[in-house]
Amino acid sequence: MTKTKAANLRLDRLLANMGYGSRREIALLTRAGLVVLDGVPLRDADQRIPVTPDLAQRMLIDGEPLDPPPGLTLMLHKPLGVTCSHKEVGPLVYGLLPERWRRRDPALSTVGRLDKETSGLLLLTDDGALLHRIIAPKANVAKRYRVTLDRPLTGGEAAIFAAGTLMLEGEEKPLLPVDFEAEGETGAVVTLHEGRYHQVRRMFAAIGNHVTALHRDRVGGLDLPADLEPGAYRILDEADIAAVFAGGSA
Repeated sequence: MTKTKAANLRLDRLLANMGYGSRREIALLTRAGLVVLDGVPLRDADQRIPVTPDLAQRMLIDGEPLDPPPGLTLMLHKPLGVTCSHKEVGPLVYGLLPERWRRRDPALSTVGRLDKETSGLLLLTDDGALLHRIIAPKANVAKRYRVTLDRPLTGGEAAIFAAGTLMLEGEEKPLLPVDFEAEGETGAVVTLHEGRYHQVRRMFAAIGNHVTALHRDRVGGLDLPADLEPGAYRILDEADIAAVFAGGSA
């Protein structure tokens, strides 16, 4: 893989875009010697610096490590009751992140959505190109959900979902085949290869059942870690991002 050349950005622009304040405020920080790179105070807010992946390990702002530079991608264990939106009323997933991260430009955005009553693995990134790569149909990034149902399974669900002929109410195109595995009388694991609105809930409704709980635990080949508590997040590295695409046809 060819490595992308590091961008050279003005220090005040970089830090302002990362939410550290206005350019005037950044200039005050630098003049006070509070921006330090490789142990050396940077006193000129106009100077350009290479924005390398290791910059957060090399730069201090007022004695604290720099936030991750642009190109930030993370996984969040979305809890129930929060919404994947910037605008809706009530608790939002962005409220689970550090306050300064909510002022970043480019902004962090969710990679697709989980509805308010669905928990589990949610990706967020400020890399628009990566976001579109993941959600593009040709990437075939599968998504796995654990489902709890109101009524017992009948035994015919696997064949119905695998057929690629199931129609959802109000739609004119059948669903792509869905991988299905029963878990007890009222539980199932399903893997989707497309992302329609409320798809899991609607496809079980189409066969006469009702989803009472829904949890996503895998995107592509990336699993939600067992030790990542609801509401917690973890920054992804290149290997994690590669795992998303490596599991695209799983």
